[in-house]
Amino acid sequence: MVQILETKVSASVAAGAKRQSRTGRRTVLGLEKLFSERLDLVRGARVGLVCNQASVNHELRHAADLLREQTACKLTALFGPQHGIRGEVQDNMVETAHTFDAETGVPVYSLYSETREPTEEMLRDVDVLVCDLQDVGCRIYTFIYTLANCMRAAARYGKKVVVCDRPNPIGGMQVAGTVLEPEYASFVGQFPLATRHGMTVCELAQMFRGEWGLDCELELVLLEGWARELWFDETDAPWVLPSPNMPTPDTAAVFPGAVHLEGTQLSEGRGTTRPFELVGAPYIEAACFARALAAYELPGVYFRSCNFQPTFQKHAGRSCGGVQIHVTDREQFEPVTAGVAVVREAYALYREQFRWKEPPYEYVYDKNPFDVIAGTARLRTAIERGAALSEIVASWREPLERFAEARARYLLY
Repeated sequence: MVQILETKVSASVAAGAKRQSRTGRRTVLGLEKLFSERLDLVRGARVGLVCNQASVNHELRHAADLLREQTACKLTALFGPQHGIRGEVQDNMVETAHTFDAETGVPVYSLYSETREPTEEMLRDVDVLVCDLQDVGCRIYTFIYTLANCMRAAARYGKKVVVCDRPNPIGGMQVAGTVLEPEYASFVGQFPLATRHGMTVCELAQMFRGEWGLDCELELVLLEGWARELWFDETDAPWVLPSPNMPTPDTAAVFPGAVHLEGTQLSEGRGTTRPFELVGAPYIEAACFARALAAYELPGVYFRSCNFQPTFQKHAGRSCGGVQIHVTDREQFEPVTAGVAVVREAYALYREQFRWKEPPYEYVYDKNPFDVIAGTARLRTAIERGAALSEIVASWREPLERFAEARARYLLY
């Protein structure tokens, strides 16, 4: 029997990592369960780890360091998603290089580079791919497609994939938004998922295999102590920002809606301390915009007028008028509806200044970036013709019902 090496952390770090979950139960992460109960999945194998800075256990130790110390297997490669394995790259749509990891000494292959899928050469010294990535509960996030691409490569080259689960930070109950149409598939949306999908990474991996034929040898290491109704801050799991502009679970709560602003020339708050919560543009009059959004009377949210100045990205160094999206009741709050309301109202009030973003966007050169994000052109054209918000939301109903029916077959909690 292989003994798991003892973890040593400072008292201050350990104390900071100990938080009480709402249920009073410890949330055992898939990564932790891999070492405590499922080492058979990697025993004797050469392991490639798909990870980033959020791939940590409760003591905030990184998965790569834990695997390097293991005698049951050998860590031979690291694979980094967008932003790199340790969050080296701040901005969106900036590729990372292939390199060597200073901590472990093993090669790092970037899956946000000239390739988004592991090549045969990258997998030459790998028997098992272990994937441990923190998703944010939204279709429009590249990490789950890095997983899909790893599954696709594993099927082609005869490798096993082990997926370590983590909580969906915005809960696993609600589904909302548009369902991607296949002709708008991209690296921010490969499959017909709802914008807010309400699934964990392991559930998505099952769905990728069952619905879309990514038929690799797949093993799932599930969570313990997590239930679908729990938000991230209702668990005792440690939060490490999974991407540079996802600093807190509060960001994740608004992201499925505010991410649509990436498809416009409106600022989505990058370059501020509240990305995706602060939204606006230099031409917006804040108080007027806030009043217009308040008129929608959307539940669980307050649009507070404000001004902000991004330090980088869109409108860097310029004062923007807009709103901060304050979630007052997250069980009632529907982020996609709120995000679409922001775009719709900006288009209606400031049509002369409003602009959609120009291509390219996430390796797509021939489609409107807003359509790529929405997974359809229908949302943009509805906004342009002045469709009521209620009409737009009602148009999602049938696709969401079909998605929810398929999704139900793959839920694990």
